[in-house]
Amino acid sequence: MSLSTRTLAGITVPDTPLITKAIAFAHSNLTPQAYNHVMRSWLTGAALISHLPQSVRSTIDLEAFAVSTILHDLGWSSNPSIISLDKCFEVDGANAAREFLLRETQTEGKEEKGQWDTHRIQLVWDAIALHTTPQIAAYKQPEVAFTNAGIFTELVGIDDSKKFLPEVVMTQQEFDGIAKEFPRDGLNGLLREVMCGLCRTKPETTYGNFVGGYGERFVEGYSLEGKKLVDLFEALVKE
Repeated sequence: MSLSTRTLAGITVPDTPLITKAIAFAHSNLTPQAYNHVMRSWLTGAALISHLPQSVRSTIDLEAFAVSTILHDLGWSSNPSIISLDKCFEVDGANAAREFLLRETQTEGKEEKGQWDTHRIQLVWDAIALHTTPQIAAYKQPEVAFTNAGIFTELVGIDDSKKFLPEVVMTQQEFDGIAKEFPRDGLNGLLREVMCGLCRTKPETTYGNFVGGYGERFVEGYSLEGKKLVDLFEALVKE
């Protein structure tokens, strides 16, 4: 599918009405720092994809990838219509993105506006739900894998990302240009604030993922003692 394009922070990206709506939705539901993070993640992933051979690039659904990365942290929102009391932030974000797509691309049960069928919507859901699980995301569809790779590279930088993702290829000039357009100021503090907030407000969603590590290190009274999956299995699995 051929898409119109534009250049943003020096990176060529697809330009569709749905992507524009996704950007607006992220902007209205995230803090400025979190919004900058998701935009950097999209542009970083787009830069990574741009360095692939054309034969590979042509197989990637760039609109689905864009929506996935732009909406991947909706689970950080303070909007009560998005955030659940009992689901991890990745699932909250994936569910919110799915509702966004159903609302924007379907009318009376009919698929519209670029053929957003069940498969494409599920692709976005998977990319967001798995964006913190590289051990799985890397082996899924490229839209899922590059959502994870773009987010991870945006967080840790090119050199450190290559230690875990050897396929990462982008220039420092591209990386710096993205950060100039969408500043990284306060990123580490943002991550700590969000993860610790999850540990305080719905700790039961943090026991089985990386978020619990923030709780153990930074949140007084938080503990993973007896809450890890190994504890559950050791206590409940029968011979």
